[in-house]
Amino acid sequence: MKQTAKARVVHLGTADTRGSFITRAVAELPLVLGGIDGDRHFGLTRKAGVREKHHPRGVEIANVRQLSIVSVEELAEVSARLGIAETDWTKLGANLVLEGLPRLTQLAPSSRLVFPSGACVVVDSENAPCVHPARALEQPGFVKAAVHLRGLVGWVERVGAVRVGDAVVVWSPA
Repeated sequence: MKQTAKARVVHLGTADTRGSFITRAVAELPLVLGGIDGDRHFGLTRKAGVREKHHPRGVEIANVRQLSIVSVEELAEVSARLGIAETDWTKLGANLVLEGLPRLTQLAPSSRLVFPSGACVVVDSENAPCVHPARALEQPGFVKAAVHLRGLVGWVERVGAVRVGDAVVVWSPA
């Protein structure tokens, strides 16, 4: 692993409203090994879905999709492609919004995001755009506009609190 970039946390959110993926802004997120306690994606395991074609649907698998991470710069690019002033990060279900990573979505799997508290989030993969945020944003063109700009999903490797304004150090596989 080598340190490859630095960024800053500008927004934090949790999807803690039953039946909704939309996040509610908070100033601090205590990260635990299952993710964000109370968030709809919380848990060490989850059921396999349409993304995991190599597993039968509904079988229990490790939850590597505990957190959704987006960047200010990529959201601005999506907004420009859509011809709108701003893409509302809460309607994407984002948990972490970072500034200073204009190509966040291109970070390699297994990259680590390390926060001042010691909390560490491991990047699993790109978060493919889908129709749910498109509907919430009332932007049918969102899926096409957000290809390779939708951010990442990841899981908590080390517990700790993350706060708005925190510095983030990115470690990438060598």
